[in-house]
Amino acid sequence: MNAINHKPTLIFATNNVHKVEEIQAAIGDQLEVISLKQAGIDIDIPEPHETLEANASEKSSTIHRLTGNDCFSEDTGLEVDALNGEPGVKSARYAGDDRSFSNNIDKLLHKLQGHTDRKARFRTVISLIRDGQEHLFEGICEGRILANPAGEQGFGYDPVFTPDGATRSFAEMNMEEKNHYSHRRKAADQLVAFLKMQPRR
Repeated sequence: MNAINHKPTLIFATNNVHKVEEIQAAIGDQLEVISLKQAGIDIDIPEPHETLEANASEKSSTIHRLTGNDCFSEDTGLEVDALNGEPGVKSARYAGDDRSFSNNIDKLLHKLQGHTDRKARFRTVISLIRDGQEHLFEGICEGRILANPAGEQGFGYDPVFTPDGATRSFAEMNMEEKNHYSHRRKAADQLVAFLKMQPRR
């Protein structure tokens, strides 16, 4: 019996190729993840809410209404203790709507000048809609913010974030190394475990 022939496909409500790669690497061959573009969907879904959970739900429910298919979305935020949880839900647009990674990092480091507390965490919330029902999964990675960017891998705030237990930034790690710590991996593992426990009828 060849299980690969029955590998399910899930629409991931994003066109961020880095996120698709990370989720697919985390999930492995359990299922095939396809982006909105691969699913033939060309829309920009707003993220108007004040929590990661609500934004993730907005994206997954939008795609489910459009397609009627099982799908999932995620929203991720960087929460810095010294900044009272900023940038949080506004992480992608911290320095403006152009979603510039470098500008976001510059603003973060500027606001942290003079702070000795560099403790922070990445938090990912995945919203899965399966058979019309929503299920939420959360992954958290504790760490700290570096004084200066380091590394060329990854995306977003990866160059200035070092997870607890590591000596290098996410941007200095390859995908396998990053997944050892990754918030997105932790949420994806819960997603996969749920799908295994809920086989198709």
